[in-house]
Amino acid sequence: MKPPSWPEVDARIRSWLDRVAELQAKTDTPLAERLAVLHNDFEAIHPFLDGNGRTGRLVLSLLLGRLGYPPAIIYKRDRDAYLRAMRRADVGDPGLLGELIARSVTANLYRFVMPAVAGPVKLLPLPALATADLTENALRVAAMRGRLRAVKADDGTWRSSQKWVNDYTKSRYRRGRPA
Repeated sequence: MKPPSWPEVDARIRSWLDRVAELQAKTDTPLAERLAVLHNDFEAIHPFLDGNGRTGRLVLSLLLGRLGYPPAIIYKRDRDAYLRAMRRADVGDPGLLGELIARSVTANLYRFVMPAVAGPVKLLPLPALATADLTENALRVAAMRGRLRAVKADDGTWRSSQKWVNDYTKSRYRRGRPA
């Protein structure tokens, strides 16, 4: 990727901002894919000497926030997938980057938003209740074994509450079923 020369940056940023203003227009292209194109185009402009990647991801999260979505947090562990998706977008295929953005937004809904608004007794999908110590997979296994109080929804997802997870956490090393 070769960034434009500095005299071109102003015009390219203005053109990019015009396309951002059209983001809310109804089109057949999925929103995640349009965001992927805009994000990749911003990165291609490369307006700064340093910090273009961080700034571009921050701008992406700002755009998502203005559209009513949580931020897309791209973790360091996802760096290779992110760079691969950016390279594909460079050659005109933004689908992989759009998918990565959509998955990131969904993960952040489960991780941050749903637990904050649900309260301790509302049923949530297990990814929303997972922590660093208690993964989604561990919760699912506990639910399937009857150790974690949970219900299986019509769509096949397991749901539990923060209270039930707390009860499970307190009793998880005792023999027998939780109280």
